[in-house]
Amino acid sequence: MTSMESDKCWQECMDVAVQIARRAGQMVREAVKQEKRVSTKSTPADLVTEADRQVEEVIISTLRERFPSHRFIGEESSAAGEKCILTDSPTWIIDPIDGTCNFVHSFPMVAVSIGFAVRKELEFGVIYHCFEETLYTARKGHGAFCNGLRLQVSKEKDVSKALILTEIGAKRDPKTLKIFSGNIEKFLSAPTHGLRIIGSSTLSLCYIATGAANAYYQYGLHCWDIAAAAVIIREAGGVVIDTSGPLDLMSRRVIAAGTQEIASFIVQQLEPISYERDDHDVGAQSL
Repeated sequence: MTSMESDKCWQECMDVAVQIARRAGQMVREAVKQEKRVSTKSTPADLVTEADRQVEEVIISTLRERFPSHRFIGEESSAAGEKCILTDSPTWIIDPIDGTCNFVHSFPMVAVSIGFAVRKELEFGVIYHCFEETLYTARKGHGAFCNGLRLQVSKEKDVSKALILTEIGAKRDPKTLKIFSGNIEKFLSAPTHGLRIIGSSTLSLCYIATGAANAYYQYGLHCWDIAAAAVIIREAGGVVIDTSGPLDLMSRRVIAAGTQEIASFIVQQLEPISYERDDHDVGAQSL
């Protein structure tokens, strides 16, 4: 496939992803009004609903019909036992409902996230804020956009003027919570302008791309939480890294920031929290 052919092909894929994300978002808006069947996965705080499974099934079945040779990594498919492996094949990385706890409580920070990788390189990302009906899109080398308007990260380098976002993660054992609380205390005493937890990793990362916040860090997120957003932040001029170097999509560690200066400051402050890799039974995947 020539570069021109691949460019056309991946743009077609992205156009389809936008259509599916909007359709999935409509499903989520309808489902939030109905009685929710809720169960847990790895911990009592790691929730899943029937809507998560239904939305993922619609996304993957629609994409598979259109692109039968492609591979898929989905949050609920992985929870059901499918291996989380990134190969050189075109691969869709899907979070059907990011912010499931928010969804369960009708708290409106909920998004559909669809990332796409080719030869283990992230090619584009599509994120749809279901309740605001806001569409975030980016394709490598083509810029990042929110409802068609180009995005630009904040270029603030002074952490004392920064708003930092994070998430708690599913592990709530005493040791993990102690480290988590200690990390928060470091940033509150740094000082910074503030720290926020909104319950959706995907939307938190989008707010880095818009410049509404200056940085985000988390231990314990999954590849489907970061894949689409990483493209959007980078194309908006930001930085997305692992706590120990270049972004490793499967490491379950991420720092995103508008500037390298703030990203480096956060790296220096954090005490790590250990999580099993998404691809724990295969080799590392760096992006």
